[in-house]
Amino acid sequence: MKVLIVGGVAGGASAAARLRRLDEHAEIIMFEKGEHISYATCGLPYYIGDVIKDRDNLFVQTPEAMKARFNIDVRTESEVISVNPQEKNITVKSKARGIYSESYDYLILAPGAKPFRPNIPGINNDKIYTVRNLHDADAVKSLACSEAVRSVVIIGGGFIGIEMAENLRKRGIEVSVVEMFPHILSQFDEDIAVLIERELEKNGVNLVLNTMVNSVEENGEKIEITLSNGEKLTADFVILATGIVPDTDFLRGSGIELGPRGHIIVNERMQTNIKEIYAVGDAVEVADFVNGRKTAKPLAGPANKQGRIAADNIAGINSVYRGTQGTSITKVFNLTAACTGNNEKDLKLADIPYEVIYVHPMSHASYYPGASQMTLKLLFNDDGKVLGAQAVGYEGVDKRIDVIAAVIRLNGTVNDLAELELSYAPPYSSAKDPVNIAGYVAQNRLTGLSHLITWSELEQLNKNDYILVDVRTEAEYSKGHIEGAVNIPVDELRERLDELDKSKTIVVYCRVGYRGYIADRILSQNGFKVLNITGGYSSEPSG
Repeated sequence: MKVLIVGGVAGGASAAARLRRLDEHAEIIMFEKGEHISYATCGLPYYIGDVIKDRDNLFVQTPEAMKARFNIDVRTESEVISVNPQEKNITVKSKARGIYSESYDYLILAPGAKPFRPNIPGINNDKIYTVRNLHDADAVKSLACSEAVRSVVIIGGGFIGIEMAENLRKRGIEVSVVEMFPHILSQFDEDIAVLIERELEKNGVNLVLNTMVNSVEENGEKIEITLSNGEKLTADFVILATGIVPDTDFLRGSGIELGPRGHIIVNERMQTNIKEIYAVGDAVEVADFVNGRKTAKPLAGPANKQGRIAADNIAGINSVYRGTQGTSITKVFNLTAACTGNNEKDLKLADIPYEVIYVHPMSHASYYPGASQMTLKLLFNDDGKVLGAQAVGYEGVDKRIDVIAAVIRLNGTVNDLAELELSYAPPYSSAKDPVNIAGYVAQNRLTGLSHLITWSELEQLNKNDYILVDVRTEAEYSKGHIEGAVNIPVDELRERLDELDKSKTIVVYCRVGYRGYIADRILSQNGFKVLNITGGYSSEPSG
C-alpha cells in the first residue's frame, strides 16, 4: 500500500505517524511545500515575544526524525500543484527534483490554510507581515528586536492578533489593534469579550474597535493606516491578522468537492467524495458538535485527531470524527480566557433556544492566599443539556472549561455539572467547585427555584413595571450601584418587606448573584413576583 500525504504540521504529521504504527509495511511519502514538516504554530507569538527563547524548541518533528523512527519519506520544499484522481497521482513541484508525478493507493490532504488578505489599497506593502509560519515569525522577531522599531498596528482582533499584541507590548513596542467588529475574539460573546478588552487596555494596548482599514501607504520610514472613521494611525510596521482561508486552490478542477469558502468536504471518516482520498486539518469543513451545522475551526487539537482518524480508516479500522466543539484558550497578559461549545451568536444563528447563567466564583478557597475571582458563563437548553461555556480569570480557568468541554462531549447536562466529584484542596479549589456552582445555579433556574434575568433582558422591560433592589450592604451600595436602585440588604429583607409594592415585579441584584438568589427565595415565598439578575453587579456591562 502506498499512501501520499500532502502537508505536515498537525494533521499530516499525526496521520503519517499513526499510519506507520498501524502498518509497518506501507510506503508513506509526505510532501511539504515549506522547509519544515511539523512545528508549533501556536508557539510563534511567544517565540517572537522571547518567552520561547530557543527557536529549535518549536520543532515537533524533523524529516530526519520521521525517517529514523517511522521510516517515512519526507520531502520538504515540494509543493503539490495538482491532484489527478482518475490517474491516482499527484503533480509535485520540487526544489530538488523539479516537476514530477507520484502515484498513490491512498491520498491524505492536509494543506492547511493561508492568511486572508482583504482587498485594501496598499495591503501588499513590504512593511505588512503575517504570522503563519516560522519564516514569518523570524521576520517579525527580527523587527521586534530592532531598536529602531517602536510601534506596530495589528489589523485583526482574533487569537493571533491578540497574542501578538501582548508579546510585542511586552517588548516595549507601542501596539494598536484595529478590529472591524464591535469586539475582539468572536469566539466569545460581547459580555465576556469586554473583560478581555479591559485587560489589554490596562496593559497599554490601544484598541480601535468597530472600525475598518480603508488604506495602507508608506510615509517615509513609517507606514500610515487610514481608518473608516477618518482617523490615521502611523507605525513602523503592520501585522495582518485578519484570519485565514483554506489553501486549496490546487484542488480546483480535480473533482474533489469543495465548500463555498474553499474547504474540503469530508464525511465523518474524514473521507472526501473520492473514496481513496481523505482530508484533515484547517482545510476541511466539519460538523459543529453542538448544533450540527457545517463549520471550519482551525485548531491544532481537532487537526491531530482528524489525522489519526484518516489513518485508522485507511488501515481498516472504522473510526469517526463526531464534530468540533471549538474548545479554545488564550493568555492575555495576566488574564486567561477560554471557551467551549456554542456561544450566544452561534445558537441564535442555528435557531436553538437556550438559557444563560453567570457565576463569579473564586479560583480556589478564599481563605487560602492568592485566590482570585473568575467569570463563568454557561449556556444550556430547557432540558438542561450543556451547549457552551466561556470563562475569564487569572487562575483556574483552563481546568473549569476543560471539565465542561468533557461534559459537552458526553452530551451531559447541568445535573452532571452539579454532581461531578472534582478534586479539592484549599490551594486548588473549593468544596463546591466553580463547575458545581454553575450546575447548581442552572438547576435552580430550570426547576423554578430561581427566577433569573440578564442585564440585557432587563433593558427590555418597562421601568414602571418593576422595582430595582440592591441587596448588598450599605457600604457596597455607597461605593457604586445601578441608577434607580433602592438598597435593602438581604439580611434586613424579611423585616422590610412592607417597603415593597407587591403589584410590581421586584428585580434584585447583589455582587455576584448568590445574595440575589437568597432574596429571590425570601420574596417569592412571601408572595412577590421576583427576578434575580444572574451574575449580579459583576456582570453589569459597566460594573
